[in-house]
Parts: sequence; structure tokens; C-alpha cells
Amino acid sequence: MFVVQNPPQKPLSKLEMDQVYDLPYMRAYHPSYESAGGVPAISEVKYSLISNRGCFGGCSFCALTFHQGRIIQARSQESILKEAKMITEDPGFKGYIHDVGGPTANFRAPACKKQLTKGACPNKQCLFPKPCANLIADHKDYIELLHKLRALPKVKKVFIRSGIRFDYLLADKDRTFLRELCEHHVSGQLKVAPEHISDAVLEKMGKPPVAVYREFVKEYKAMNEKLGKKQYLVPYLMSSHPGSTLKEAVELAEFLRDLGYMPEQVQDFYPTPSTISTCMYYTGLDPRTMQPVYVATNPHEKAMQRALIQYRNPENYDLVHEALLKAGREDLIGFDEKCLIRPRKLKSEKSGKPQARTQSGRTKPKYSGNSAGNSNGAKKKSTGRKPIRNVHKKKQK
Repeated sequence: MFVVQNPPQKPLSKLEMDQVYDLPYMRAYHPSYESAGGVPAISEVKYSLISNRGCFGGCSFCALTFHQGRIIQARSQESILKEAKMITEDPGFKGYIHDVGGPTANFRAPACKKQLTKGACPNKQCLFPKPCANLIADHKDYIELLHKLRALPKVKKVFIRSGIRFDYLLADKDRTFLRELCEHHVSGQLKVAPEHISDAVLEKMGKPPVAVYREFVKEYKAMNEKLGKKQYLVPYLMSSHPGSTLKEAVELAEFLRDLGYMPEQVQDFYPTPSTISTCMYYTGLDPRTMQPVYVATNPHEKAMQRALIQYRNPENYDLVHEALLKAGREDLIGFDEKCLIRPRKLKSEKSGKPQARTQSGRTKPKYSGNSAGNSNGAKKKSTGRKPIRNVHKKKQK
């Protein structure tokens, strides 16, 4: 038995990329799906444009590097504009181009000049742990492309929905792209991927320190205020990545509490072929340093870390409660505004014993894990919004 390792394919040239995307694609799902009602997901990509392949971001958990490469391969502006004009002639086109991007939207050229002749560095990353001194952070070509797309007849709006690398954006000293992004290409919410907020976990992920994300948040907010726009950031976050203990998972929950945001979806780490994170997951070692790294492999612990990100969801109450106790963070169980959840029902209430009274002789208010009322028993004025309650189901007798 032999294992044959073929050498990687060389990156496509701009001409080759244009030829690939100039092929006569049907631009629709196969007719066999019609009987099943079609493929709804096609609406998200039908009016989107791919401008590049590859990614030099180098995230430890991402396998994209291994099937598209670390050297950016970009289409010419002419090729993209040609496809955009064809899209505008589609009977279903409403004037909105949903995306112009790729694995990373704001990568339109190789990271540095050396990559064009010597390839990607075998033992160094372009952006981690900080941007390489040889990195060329430049958005001029992308800005020009977006200008031309916006100027096309029948085009009302051009959105950017592919992920952008905020550390690469900050590495570009010219803030023109940030202004263009906020002014023309955000539909109210911009999705970005800090992935975590603990520097210990981010280091294992191959992501920049949380201070870089905080700087981007600051600049994004300031730019929107300058433009008179109310637009928000939606962070992609990951639970249970190697290096993340319950301590770091609680830190992430506290970050979301302070942000006032609960993600509708959570990305739980899953080992994908060939990645550094997968190596950590199976060996318990960081292959870059050969130092031990904590790995959450128990399904129940992974469930607790995932639940902490959505601690406001009533269905997660038991998992969050258990996680906080195990992490030694009972201080986050209570009625203070900094607490994540409320306590469970008091034993005296469960047993039917008389409630304790205050010095004034009044009965103390009832508190329980599923109570959403005021601590003083006063009624709140209705805000017209249904409050999020920490409700857990009562056990069947």
C-alpha cells in the first residue's frame, strides 16, 4: 500500500480565472428539483458575484486554505462587470447585488510581492500573530470595482455579505474602504468573525487579539455616526475550540451580556480535515509549539459552552447554571444586572414552608429561576416587547 501525495496545483492566473467564470453556466438548480419546490437557498447566491479565490488569513480551524490555497486568485474587473450586466437582465433581478466577494471579501491580490515568485511562506502567516512587515494592505482595486458595479443601469444597491478581515482593513492606513463599506454596502448589519474574545483561545485559533476587534468596533461605530447611519455589527462566535475551558466560555458570555446581544446561531467547533485545530483536538498538543492544550471533547461540556453563548434562551437554563457552578462563577447567578441567570426556586417555596419576613413584618418577595418580575414586586410598564425570560420546564410529577 502506498499513499500518493500529489503536489498542489499552482494558483490560477487572472486570465484563467476569467475563463473559468466565462463558461456557459445554467445559473439555476437542476430541473429535477422543481417537483420538490426548487432550492430556496439559491436566492442568496443567484445575484452574487465571486471576485476571488483563496485566503491568506490562515485561521487554524479553516480548511479553505487546503483546497483554494493561500495565494489570492482574482478575476479581472471586466470579467466581473460582464457577469453583473448579465445578472441585471435576469427577469427576477430586483436591483440588488447580494454580494461581491469570496472566502474573504476584501482580499483582491496576493498578500505580498514575494508570493508571486516564491509562493506562500511555509512557516509564517500573513496576518497572525500580527500583520507581516511585507503585507500589502490595499483596497483601491476593490473600491474601484464596487464603484463601477454601483454605476451599472438597473443596479440599486451592492451589498458585501462575504466575511471581511477587519485586521486587514485596519492594516490599510487609508480608511476610504471603511467609509465606502458603511456608506454603500451594508444592509443595516455587517457580519464579522472575531470568533472569540479570550486572547488565550484566539491565539490557538490563529486570530488577532481581541484588542484588534475592539479597535475595529470603535472605528466602525465612529464612521457610521459620521455618516448619520445606524448600522450594527453581528459577530460570528465559536464555542469549544481547543484552548477554551469553561472559564473562557463564561468570559464570552459576559462579553455578549455587555454587548446586549444573543446570537441566534452558534458555531460549535468541529474538527475538519487537515487543519491545525483538528490536530490539537485529537492530540491535545499545539503542533506549532508541541505544548499541551486543553480540548473539550465531552459532549456535555461542549453543550455547556455552547449554551453559555445563548444564556438568555430559557431552554439553556440548566446547562448554563451547571456551567457557572463548575466554573466557580456563582456571582453570575442572581438579580444584579451583571448576572447571567436568576437563582432556582427557593427550597422554602418548594416545600411549602412559611416564607421569611423582613424586619418590617412584610413577606419577602418570591424569587425563582423562572421569574421575570421586579424584585420589589412592582409592575413594570409595558414596552410593547415580549421580555426574554429564563424559564425552565417543571418536572412532571
